Amino acid sequence: MITSFQDLFYARPPWSTVLIWYLRAMGLLLMGGGVIYWARIVGIVEWRGMWFWDMPIAIQGAVVFFGVLDLVAAIGLWLTVSWGTVMWLFRCFCQIVMHTAFSDLYGRRPYEIAFYLLTILIYVGLTYLMTRENRINAASK
Repeated sequence: MITSFQDLFYARPPWSTVLIWYLRAMGLLLMGGGVIYWARIVGIVEWRGMWFWDMPIAIQGAVVFFGVLDLVAAIGLWLTVSWGTVMWLFRCFCQIVMHTAFSDLYGRRPYEIAFYLLTILIYVGLTYLMTRENRINAASK
């Protein structure tokens, strides 16, 4: 029976399972984002009052780039394979660079940057907790 926060903490699933749930949740977010990018490309949804064919070339390139990258990373995250995590981190860093170093071209989005940094920080924390738990379990055997 769970009677305290400590009991709740120890009653949770292993950190590896929590990390898998987290990666799959990120994969679902990326899948949704990829579908939205492709809806812009094929002309179903406009972006800031512009259709894809009216956007500047730099924006069109970014939309196509992230439309492909989001879906590839989403599949990799859902399957929990290492290349999926690499693609997701690459995508996050590309967005961060795009909205900081090239903010005059792509716009400044501090909340989006904070979201990416927070999701990476959560990933690093969960990976650390999983590794520590695995080390403790291996040492106790």
